[in-house]
Amino acid sequence: MGWRRTASKTAARAGYAAGQGLRSAWYTAQMQAARARAEGFNRPGEPAFQPSRGKPDMAELRRAFFELFIQDRANIEAGLYPAPRELGLARLPGALKSARAFQQDVKAVDQRRLSRDGSELARTLQEESDFLHRNANRYPEYYLQNFHYQTGGWFTDESARLYDTQVEALFSGTADAMRRAALAQIAIELKGRDQRQVSLMDVACGNGRFLETVLGVWPRLNVTGLDLSPSYTEAARARLAPWRQADIIQDMAEAMPVENASFDIAVSIFLFHELPPRVRPLVVAEVFRALKPGGLFILADSLQFSDRPALDGLLEYFPHGFHEPYYKDYLGWALDETLTEAGFVKECGNLAFLTKVTAWRKPLR
Repeated sequence: MGWRRTASKTAARAGYAAGQGLRSAWYTAQMQAARARAEGFNRPGEPAFQPSRGKPDMAELRRAFFELFIQDRANIEAGLYPAPRELGLARLPGALKSARAFQQDVKAVDQRRLSRDGSELARTLQEESDFLHRNANRYPEYYLQNFHYQTGGWFTDESARLYDTQVEALFSGTADAMRRAALAQIAIELKGRDQRQVSLMDVACGNGRFLETVLGVWPRLNVTGLDLSPSYTEAARARLAPWRQADIIQDMAEAMPVENASFDIAVSIFLFHELPPRVRPLVVAEVFRALKPGGLFILADSLQFSDRPALDGLLEYFPHGFHEPYYKDYLGWALDETLTEAGFVKECGNLAFLTKVTAWRKPLR
């Protein structure tokens, strides 16, 4: 029987490697096609970007890439979550449709990037007085930008549909695997507990992709997604419709419309690098307020300077090549100090390729 288990594990690992390899190749090809249509990341007439922290070590980047999948597979074999379902014949039509839409949008994004214009969305909304009248004070000024130079910012259905493909293409098919590093922390927290008695909030849930993954593992978990985008929250509601206990709220993370001590677990993925410095502590304080005593906050976001020193030059380049107005400040943000000052106690932290995942406990007292 031992040889059968060994053969089964070997086959599972081979299947995982093949699936992740195919997935990475699929999204890498999309990014390469997008770059072929682009006109270079340096605007005409400007000097080429020179990172002050040195050129990124590509060998270290490749090493971190493979370490991500080694750890992901180890988490699967440890029973923290099931192996992901990858591209198959049933999903191929949708994947092709998304790829075509992504490529069609590349030219508009590239033109916006070359002109370094990430604020035209705010101007457009200001011209639409009816929109502003109906949504007075609902959207802070920092939110009215075309983050990543994406068409429509956070305010169109097309943006909500394109987002998953855009992010996976940018990170060569690793985005879901990086998110699963946060999923592992949820699994550890839920071990031995009745999922029906646990509540989880996803702060800045976007179009619901991560919550869909969470509910795929724990289908009776009580989940709430919070996001400010009208289009993304609508997409999240549609995505999570099969789970009646899933709730989606459209509102600001710095002023959550939830009761004190409402949740056992809170998770935030790729939010804080898109917040202005003054807003980050406000969101941390709101998460602390919303968690029950003893609750856990899982924060997954970009690496910061010195997390992987050999890649600091790559991090420094990112806000130059993409419209990330607050990312440069985030790279040096005192994350640990901010959460500690808010009252959290750090339990663990680990790196997942270009993502850092930390877990923070709200004390019982």
